[in-house]
Amino acid sequence: MSAESSSTRAKLVPTKYIIGGVIAALLLGILMVFGISWLSRSFALEIDVVRDLFIIAIALEACVFGLVLVILLVMVVRLVNTLEFEIKPILQKANQITTTAQTTTEFVSENIVQPTIKAKGYVSGVRAGAKALIGDPKKNLPK
Repeated sequence: MSAESSSTRAKLVPTKYIIGGVIAALLLGILMVFGISWLSRSFALEIDVVRDLFIIAIALEACVFGLVLVILLVMVVRLVNTLEFEIKPILQKANQITTTAQTTTEFVSENIVQPTIKAKGYVSGVRAGAKALIGDPKKNLPK
């Protein structure tokens, strides 16, 4: 870890808050252990009922998680189906269009642009040669 990241971390959360949080968590844990042991000795029947209620709640929670996982699986299958049958053809068509555009660009470049550039070069060369032989036509014309 570099010096910059550790100094940035120290600025975000001061050390005294981290130490205070750890101490508070430890004290809370110790109080919970002593509280549960005292309650189990003093109110054994009530603790058994609460334990049974928690077991039922955890079982219901497991059923809900199972249902959520099934729904998630169905959504993933639908996503894969969408990607394969809707987006993939669109991407293939886009690829085909770019290939066509590239081919058209190469055709126009070879058959229109390059001959035009060559002709322009020849005209410029003839103009430069004529200028060298005759001179500047604008200066030779009477005013």
